[in-house]
Parts: sequence; C-alpha cells; structure tokens
Amino acid sequence: MSTNDNGRFAEALQTALDGAVFNSTLRKNVGEGALDYEVYLKTGELLSLQTKLTALSAPDELLFQIVHQTQELWMKQLGFDAVVLVRAMDEGNLMGALAMLHRMFVTVRSLADQVRILQTMPPDVFQVVRRQLGNGSGLESPGYNRFHVAADAIRAAFLRWCERRSTKLVDIYLESEKNAETHRLAEALVDLDEAFQVWMVVHYMLVRRTIGVAKSVKALDGFPTVLLASRMTRPLFPELWDVRVEMTEAWKREGGYSPGAEREGEGAAPPLHACAHAAALGSQGPYGGSHSGLRPAVREGEGEGP
Repeated sequence: MSTNDNGRFAEALQTALDGAVFNSTLRKNVGEGALDYEVYLKTGELLSLQTKLTALSAPDELLFQIVHQTQELWMKQLGFDAVVLVRAMDEGNLMGALAMLHRMFVTVRSLADQVRILQTMPPDVFQVVRRQLGNGSGLESPGYNRFHVAADAIRAAFLRWCERRSTKLVDIYLESEKNAETHRLAEALVDLDEAFQVWMVVHYMLVRRTIGVAKSVKALDGFPTVLLASRMTRPLFPELWDVRVEMTEAWKREGGYSPGAEREGEGAAPPLHACAHAAALGSQGPYGGSHSGLRPAVREGEGEGP
C-alpha cells in the first residue's frame, strides 16, 4: 500500500456512515428519514444536533456532546419517573413506588457509567474542547437542576408517608420487621441516593483527570474545583443518612460476645451484659426497641414539599 492510500479507507468508511444504508432484509434504505422508526424517533433531527464532523475542534468533542446530551435526556426521564413515584407514595402504593425507585436507581447508575466514557478523553484534548464551552458548567444543566427539585419532592413525599403512619424514622430501623413496608421503601431511597452520589463522585474524578482539583484551578463557572468534593457528596435524602449516625451514637458495646468465645454447645458463654442490653432495648433482639435518645427524622416543620 502506498503512502497515498493512508486514510483512504477511513475516509471511505466515514462517507458510507454519513449516507443511507441499504438493509438487505427490509430491502430499503435506512437513514434517509422516511421510515416509520426514523419518523417516530425523529432520528434525522436528533442526529443533527451535534456539531458537524468537519467543524469539530477535536475528534473527542463529539463524544463530549453526545454524553452530555444523552444525560439530559435521561434526567428528563428521571423527572417524569419522580412524578409517578411521588403519586405512588402519596397513594400508599408501595409496590408502585418500589418499582419506580428501582427504575430510577438503574437509570442513575447508568449515568455514572456514561461519565466514565469521558475518562477516555486525555486532558490535553479536553483543554482544546473546553475552549468552546464559554462559561458553561454542570450547574447550568436543566436536567441536573430539575432532578434536585424532583428529589426534594420525593423526600417530602416520604416524610408524609411516615407522618401518616405516625412513625419515626429511627423506629423504622430499630423495629424493621414491625415497619417492614416503610423500611423497604427507605432502603430503596438510600439505593437511589447512593447511586446519585456515586454519579457525582465519578464526575468529580473526571474533573480531577481532565483539569485537576486545586484552589488555583477554577471551573468555567469561576468556582475553584476544590469545592466540588463537598458538593458532590451531599445526599438527596439527609434524614436517611442521619439516622445511621444517630443509631451509632446511641450504640452500646454491651450485648455482644467476647471475641473467640464459644457460642454453641455446653460450654457456650452468654453475651456480655446480655440482660442489661436487652433491658435497654426493651426487647430481645438488637433492633427490637427504640432509643429515646435518638432524634426523630420526621421533625416539626419538615413535612412540606416544594
């Protein structure tokens, strides 16, 4: 192959991808925008929303645009699902709420995976792409901001759920069998919140890989990147994380077994201070009672949503 052939095959492939493709099964050209699938999904319009290949500042600019445009679409879906979720919780529809929370969890988890694709973009290339963004940042994302509005509404709906049942959040965890439905709902919310925080942390690592994290490094919106760490670990549903702190603060070492102690058979030793521990809990199991020293998560004045 002569040096004159360098790039010829790649250029031929690009030309083929830019045009319609004949599908031998359908015996039709696909990509002209006339088929029902293309019309319904508006693929012609959708695939024209990115910068033309001949005008890209760097090849990876297309990747940057597609990832962020896709994330906006998924966040639109998350907002729609949040409305369905709030309605299900207010109607007491546990199964409907859990189904929607699972879908939202899977969706948010996929957002983190999409951001990881951007980690394949070297920092020197991003420095080129970054020049096209003006002062743009993730804080300007419509989907990101609307998702936080949705999260506030979900939080308020869960607090209303607890209020209708006259249940304190700490009791939901200390008496999980008695409050099985609410406990399951709370843990599904934790799953969603954790997935959201993982998404934010992955984004933080992307920032670290591309422009660095330091007081001297500012994002395009003017904020030092060092501030991102606290922002990206802020939970959506703080009560569900606070209750774990409250339980641990009230935890007592008494009631367990001495390390290495025999637990079964004739020589088995009783748990350390078992009687005192059971009395403190008001039940036989470690989650059978309630600690009066724990603050209720459903606090006065916090039941109103946006």
